Amino acid sequence: MPETMESAMLARWHELTGAQMLQALADGEVPHGAHHDLLGLRVTGARQGAVEETWRPPRQLANFAGSGVHAGYLAMVLDDACCAAGMSHGDRAYPMITLSLHLDFLRAVRPGEEYTVHAELVHAGRRRMVANARIVDAEGRTAAQARAGVVPDTDFTERMRNAPEGEAP
Repeated sequence: MPETMESAMLARWHELTGAQMLQALADGEVPHGAHHDLLGLRVTGARQGAVEETWRPPRQLANFAGSGVHAGYLAMVLDDACCAAGMSHGDRAYPMITLSLHLDFLRAVRPGEEYTVHAELVHAGRRRMVANARIVDAEGRTAAQARAGVVPDTDFTERMRNAPEGEAP
């Protein structure tokens, strides 16, 4: 059975920080997930507190009129980026749970065109984090932006802490 994003991340969870795990994803050492494939989204770089992705939305994500990508998919991309920024801060690759997501849609996102998604952690509290993300077109214009409040998935964290090294919970 081919390695999935989830199995690869679980196998490396005890050895990599969140930023290192995301960079392993960018470097192709960890495969992108099914949601990345559906969206046409790729993580291209990560450091503590920041993530960059490229996004080429496929035609299937267009709204019913075909004039742009459906706003729900933009929300999904921005949420993914904000959660990745939160994950990049951790001593391990903790999955994030979104508590709040505020969106601003500024211009149409067109299927087939390439965009850059920038996400940055702006607050790293003991429990709650806040991240900002932007979808930027090839001309450097922001098409959409988001601010999200996220928290680490502590149930996952406990399962991983109790799992023998190298084994999934």
